[in-house]
Amino acid sequence: MATTTGETRAAATAPNSIRLPGIALGIGLGGFVDGILLHQLLQWHHMLTSTDHDRVGVKYYDPQTVSGLEMNTVWDGIFHAVCWIAVLLGLALLYSRVTHNRRAVWTSRVLWGWILAGWGVFNLVEGLLDHQILGIHHVHGGPHQAWWDAGFLVLGALFLVAGHLLQRGGRPFDPGAHRDAGRAGGRA
Repeated sequence: MATTTGETRAAATAPNSIRLPGIALGIGLGGFVDGILLHQLLQWHHMLTSTDHDRVGVKYYDPQTVSGLEMNTVWDGIFHAVCWIAVLLGLALLYSRVTHNRRAVWTSRVLWGWILAGWGVFNLVEGLLDHQILGIHHVHGGPHQAWWDAGFLVLGALFLVAGHLLQRGGRPFDPGAHRDAGRAGGRA
């Protein structure tokens, strides 16, 4: 049976098409929460606060000095720029894939599940890479930093599982469905 290009595209982008945008949004938003809460408000760490005993030989910039804090702030800014790009990418992908009934996607458990899963991915990758492998910073340095780092990883795993369950519990969202079809049951 022959299919048209439109039918093939619709089949390829149907319910799972908001997975990648949701995960990208979750990675970016999770990074923003980390940067705003842990780097700026609580000031538990900056990007390079543990480089005095890291595993890759990055020069130490003591955050207790003005010059050290300036360099850590620059790297925090680079981190936030990457988070911003992830959010923009997620929004662009979402906009390009959801062609009708765009308002409904924001109330979709499927989208919010993928966003939560993306935040979990952020925590796991950032926690394993920066805290464990590179050792350039820890969640909360000091005598109990291993527990804080482990908690960050556990939280990431919980977000990933909860996001997966949340999106599975939502009704499939067909981003190409027209508004009337959404009211008939194709809505998320």
